[in-house]
Amino acid sequence: IAAHVQRGDELVGHGHTNAERQGGWTEAAELALLKSCRERMETQSQVKVQGWLSPWISESVLTPDLLAQAGYVYTLNWCHDDQPMLMHTRQQKPLWSIPYPQEINDIPMIIARQLDGQDFAQMIIDQFDEMLTQSRGQPLVMGIALHPYLVGQPYRLRHLRRALEHIARQRDQ
Repeated sequence: IAAHVQRGDELVGHGHTNAERQGGWTEAAELALLKSCRERMETQSQVKVQGWLSPWISESVLTPDLLAQAGYVYTLNWCHDDQPMLMHTRQQKPLWSIPYPQEINDIPMIIARQLDGQDFAQMIIDQFDEMLTQSRGQPLVMGIALHPYLVGQPYRLRHLRRALEHIARQRDQ
């Protein structure tokens, strides 16, 4: 955690385990999870945690309301657009929906669709190039969901590095 804070990474709550999906929990149990995750991360990092991504992207009908109530500012659970969207909650506290990638995500691409590292890297590059073109007319968010046990394998990492270098070259121009 200290290394992430020192590097300036954004810390995002993601539950205590992926073995349980919060979408079927009671309101009290879900709120307790959201609060305990936030408090634990803030205690260990000394940084305010503002974002949440539910385990398995599972949520109940009340999750957005409970996130706002627990002090979160944004959620990554909703994958409906490439632009942030303001959500209204019952507490009248705003909650932002920040796009989370379902396609540019190594789990569905490598596990479910069985793409290799080269194809996944090309998807990242193509997504970036198209979104860069579209972003000239509107602000967009491009996320890349990576899991070290998948894309971190050496034979896949080489291709990921190529995609990230492509993106970095655009920044440096």
